[in-house]
Amino acid sequence: MSPVPVRDDVMKVVNHPEWFVNLREITPEAPLRILMSGCMTGMMCGVDGSDYGFGKHFQTFMSLPTVDIVGFCPEDFGLGTPRTMPDIHDGDGMGVYEGTAKVLDEHGADLTEGMVKGGNAMVEKAREHDAELCFLMDSSGACGTQVISLGCRFDEDRKYQMGFGVAAAALVRAGFPVVSQRDHKSFDRLMTILDPNHEPTEGLLDHHEHPWTVEYFGLEA
Repeated sequence: MSPVPVRDDVMKVVNHPEWFVNLREITPEAPLRILMSGCMTGMMCGVDGSDYGFGKHFQTFMSLPTVDIVGFCPEDFGLGTPRTMPDIHDGDGMGVYEGTAKVLDEHGADLTEGMVKGGNAMVEKAREHDAELCFLMDSSGACGTQVISLGCRFDEDRKYQMGFGVAAAALVRAGFPVVSQRDHKSFDRLMTILDPNHEPTEGLLDHHEHPWTVEYFGLEA
């Protein structure tokens, strides 16, 4: 069972069918405007100065003529690269904006100000791009949309919470739809819409449907 309660606000965000139903017609002349976590686009903006190996996984997606993608890393913007590891304590990204949670690194240094700066900048980037979707890196203290660390991820007994990273919270508060890279079923559905040659894959699950997530947080399967 979860060390924290199931979050209704998170579950509302992670269930995407309404967003897909209301999706406009997407064409090469009018591509879907997407704001994407920088590391997922291949930007070397991870805490260690890498892209965590994610850039190569989304090359086909990024090359589609039906998408217009802008990458942005709020942690790089607010804290620089390389950097120590920012994790949220006493709540999640929503709590950070409400003043009840803070971001600390593995040494206990307070990184809250820089993370908020990065989150606000990501919202501005989404507005500049007129983003219709934000495709984000889950588990991140900045971009997590569903599952993030409960305190420091380097603790021997690492725990997780259902919640938003700081930048993801800023985007949700500003009204932008978010999807995690672990939402495999939703991503496959999106690919079916964007690429006429894509063959749908049966049996895929979104992050909140994965057996680990269901068991850890006591969700209904």
